[in-house]
Amino acid sequence: MRPSTSSSNDRPRRFYKQVEVAPREHGFILLLDGRGAKTPAGAPLLFPTPALAELVAAEWDAQAERIDLSAMPANRLASTVIDRTASAGGAVAVEVARYAGSDVLCYFAEAPATLVEVQVARWGPLLDWARDALGVELHRVTGLVSQPQPPAALARVEAIVAGLEPFTQAGVAFTTPLFGSAILALALQQGQLHADAAFELSRLEQAYQEARWGVDAESAERTAHQQDEARMVGRWFEALGDGAGSLI
Repeated sequence: MRPSTSSSNDRPRRFYKQVEVAPREHGFILLLDGRGAKTPAGAPLLFPTPALAELVAAEWDAQAERIDLSAMPANRLASTVIDRTASAGGAVAVEVARYAGSDVLCYFAEAPATLVEVQVARWGPLLDWARDALGVELHRVTGLVSQPQPPAALARVEAIVAGLEPFTQAGVAFTTPLFGSAILALALQQGQLHADAAFELSRLEQAYQEARWGVDAESAERTAHQQDEARMVGRWFEALGDGAGSLI
């Protein structure tokens, strides 16, 4: 979902004036001048909740003279769900579990002590939450050398993700590589964390290094874009009605 490098003249012209959401028998659809919007594969953009349909509708309505698809991440995620995720739930669950095998929350720095203290204070409670609330007990690792996680924990992650409905599952699958953490993705989905908090926890070491050495404009732009993506998925889960835990 990176911004397009093509010029604005290469983008399609906005071909509609009015964007609406309308109920249907199995959900809610997006209408452009009264006609149902489609995914790239030609399927109707059909949503399980009106709030999620409105989230995507707002992206279509915000387009100017030319349509910038890179500025419509919720629309792209919805199209992915409808065209691919709904029929590939098992494979999606396996991929999320694979990320859990090298979850960023498990890899604590060896030094400096100030960074380690922050990681212990901030990551430790999330690992405890995963153990107690999800039944996923991952081992803590010191340093960067990869170590295998318990197969039972990874199987539990796979089972949790496999049991999610497609739109929720897609949100988890999107944020897992963004955070480098299946646990943070599930914490966001279940309402344990706000999007900004989850994003911050995913990059504690990067933020520590930036505070010491500074950050260049390109890195700052990349970080801002990734944070926007995290916030979008936070709104995605809220629109689905996911999450009933205490937000931290």
